[in-house]
Amino acid sequence: MVYSGAVDRIIGRPPPTTGDVVFVTDGTQKPIGWGLYNSVSMFCVRLMQLEEDARRDSSSILNMEKLLETRIDDAIDLRRRIGLPSGVTNAYRLVNSEGDRLSGLIIDVFGDFAVIASSAAWVEKYRSEIEILVRRISEINHLKWRPYAEILKEEGVHLDEPNASDLSNIDERVKVLENGIHYQVLLDGQKTGFYADQRESRLFISSISKGSKVLDVCCYTGGFSLNAAHGGAIEVTGIDSSSSALEIAKENVLLNNMDPNRISFLKEDASEFMKNAASRGEAWDLVILDPPKLAPCRKVLQRATGMYRNLNSLALRITKKGGLLMTCSCSGAMTQSGTFLRTLQGAASMAGRKITVLRQAGAASDHPVDPSYPEGSYLSNVLLRVT
Repeated sequence: MVYSGAVDRIIGRPPPTTGDVVFVTDGTQKPIGWGLYNSVSMFCVRLMQLEEDARRDSSSILNMEKLLETRIDDAIDLRRRIGLPSGVTNAYRLVNSEGDRLSGLIIDVFGDFAVIASSAAWVEKYRSEIEILVRRISEINHLKWRPYAEILKEEGVHLDEPNASDLSNIDERVKVLENGIHYQVLLDGQKTGFYADQRESRLFISSISKGSKVLDVCCYTGGFSLNAAHGGAIEVTGIDSSSSALEIAKENVLLNNMDPNRISFLKEDASEFMKNAASRGEAWDLVILDPPKLAPCRKVLQRATGMYRNLNSLALRITKKGGLLMTCSCSGAMTQSGTFLRTLQGAASMAGRKITVLRQAGAASDHPVDPSYPEGSYLSNVLLRVT
């Protein structure tokens, strides 16, 4: 990624326009690589191939069609290598933007559906080529193109009809399988419709829930709740403020033939519910707290840190002594700041509790991160013992 402020000068007449292929060099005009130019974005050039990569694979030099084919094939091979899809999981991330060296492109697979999320001008320009490549995948029968209109505006792309993105006349809900549990996925829901990034942590919850009373705060469509019930929890309560998400969560209980008397969902504000539970002296053996993104950018990190501290303080108060709290942050600004554990320690002090870190995790392995782009690390998942 080349930021606009890092560009000394642009050589060439006429100057490049958004979507053009350009060479990038250092100050001595030594080649760095080539990429796609954007005249208005803060990301002036999204590098597609570094010089050393080009020497190893000359077939893709300055050829976006060939590069797309190679990178998507590589992404498919990587997912196969880590066992995706499988007999127990058919919901996963196929392309993870910078992590698969296709900055601005995300592809999530839900059974025989692929949701293609676009957040870069070049992705919109090469839409037809991307569609053709995804349609070649044997298990994919349907596509949904999902442009992130607000982000694309910053890329200089203005969509007249951002919602008119379906490529098939399909039901907006699809059924998927993850770790042996069935889910309804709302294709017009949050993100691409499903939080595949928490798959490995959901499976972990299943392994530690037996015999426990479990509370899932900000449960969305019940991912952690269903895994807790599947793992043998004696009672599971899911809390969320979204009626539509909770309706799907309840459908997911029936879809998996689970006992609705053992797993229930309530429409509540997370903070208010936890405050009231604490005032009543209620406590759970295992609490999961997975709030929405509170720090969308660094400039609001300080305010968001206070919100994370307050939420976690409440969660700690309603976790039984000796119990477990799994707490999460999907804010890249928080994760990259390295201050999440310090924030949790502050929350423990507020709650009068002592915490011990048992496990730290990020996004699932189908969400690779390029070390040269650490901003790709956004998810923090921490398991605490509370005393």
